Amino acid sequence: MEKAKIVSTPLATYFKLSVALSPKSEHEKKYMENVPYSRVVGSLMYLMVCTRPDIAQAVSVVSRYLACPGRGH
Repeated sequence: MEKAKIVSTPLATYFKLSVALSPKSEHEKKYMENVPYSRVVGSLMYLMVCTRPDIAQAVSVVSRYLACPGRGH
């Protein structure tokens, strides 16, 4: 481990997501229906498994909000 390279993770430690960012009003829900959030997360999962294991932590965090993503997610 002495010669191991230090690599920063793609998700900054100050970056916090929560359920509070989920849409509250009907307008926000309608807006998010047109955002391909689950498709993007799926593409990131493919990248993570096939070529980029270093993004696993970031993909894990954003995939928690697939059921009800908001603009902040």
